[in-house]
Amino acid sequence: MRTDDDLLAAVAAGDQDALRALYDGHAAAMLRLLRRLTSDRGVAEEILQETWLAVWRSADRFRGEASVRGWLLGVARRQAHNRLRRSEPPAIDVAEAPEPADLGADVEARVLAAAGHDEIMAAIRELPPRLREVVVLALVEELPYRDVAEVLGVPVGTVKSRMSGARARLARSLTKGR
Repeated sequence: MRTDDDLLAAVAAGDQDALRALYDGHAAAMLRLLRRLTSDRGVAEEILQETWLAVWRSADRFRGEASVRGWLLGVARRQAHNRLRRSEPPAIDVAEAPEPADLGADVEARVLAAAGHDEIMAAIRELPPRLREVVVLALVEELPYRDVAEVLGVPVGTVKSRMSGARARLARSLTKGR
């Protein structure tokens, strides 16, 4: 059984079977990420296909700084942003965005632990996109911060900062109804 690194190296050499093996192992996670970036399943599936074409064309550029899974999710995210950038983004009034509460980490942990799965998922959907991406990649896709940073193209410190902000907002959101 070949590792993801071996498979990606084989894809770089033109091995279509290796591409299929990577697809089988990672397409579901990539589609979940794309579905979170766009509300249209059809668009997400189109972007997924564009992503695999980009993987085929750029596999030789993988540097090994992140895991193959992290690199693949990064390619998917970049493809989505390229596609979605062409459409007009919704206008958001920054003045109406609430300031994050200054909650202690132990309070946040207790609130998150007490909340139910559906309640937490609803609160995650309400996060601003830059915070939601970090939460999804770190907690749902279980990527280490280093890989999250690679996927998002930001420093690890930014990932940690965004995760902290996301935790504070989630805790505040989950305590509103209690």
